[in-house]
Amino acid sequence: MFRIPFHAAAAAFCFALVFSGFAGDAAARTRLPPPAVSHEAWSTETGLTSHPVGWEDFCGRNAAACRIRDDRPGSVTLDARTWSLILKVNMDVNAAVSPLSDEEHWGVAESWDFPDDGFGDCEDYVLQKRRLLHRAGLPLAALMITVVRDLEDAGHAVLTVRTDRGDLILDNKRDRVLNWADTGYKYIKRQANLNPNRWVALGTTPPTMSVAAR
Repeated sequence: MFRIPFHAAAAAFCFALVFSGFAGDAAARTRLPPPAVSHEAWSTETGLTSHPVGWEDFCGRNAAACRIRDDRPGSVTLDARTWSLILKVNMDVNAAVSPLSDEEHWGVAESWDFPDDGFGDCEDYVLQKRRLLHRAGLPLAALMITVVRDLEDAGHAVLTVRTDRGDLILDNKRDRVLNWADTGYKYIKRQANLNPNRWVALGTTPPTMSVAAR
């Protein structure tokens, strides 16, 4: 289970396994990240692990979104155009989708879905961002659904975009796109780079955390 009910008057977060906004100024949100200077710009896999039950059910209903594409690169070159696309998709989906738990939405404990009706919880935001970025030309192999523990130590899902400048995190809790190590989150597991149907464990805590992410 990845979430609990969201309420407009309360701080929202996704519950168990896997919107206070992060404003920042406009310049900080749109500035291209600097070139990676160390391996810490990319998250580290520590071995294969189990995939979330929600992913298996989702794939049964959306086979094309789970297809392995070995001919596509597992990273993207982060030029100004691609950076603008990533920022726009993150902000547009955050604005277009209203948070709603699966219990309230579908009457079930866990269901991964595209938020086509305008409602969803954390992994539904992720699925929509992944779909839009892929439609815009980014390879699925570089778009990895990721399970974390958020700043309240609650289960949460985000989208990792692997680039030549590091792993970037798209999050429904903030419009600003950060490097994985700057979110303050604990990283649990994600889709394997190049194979969306394999899931890998991650190092629990990033090696660095910026003041802005705290």
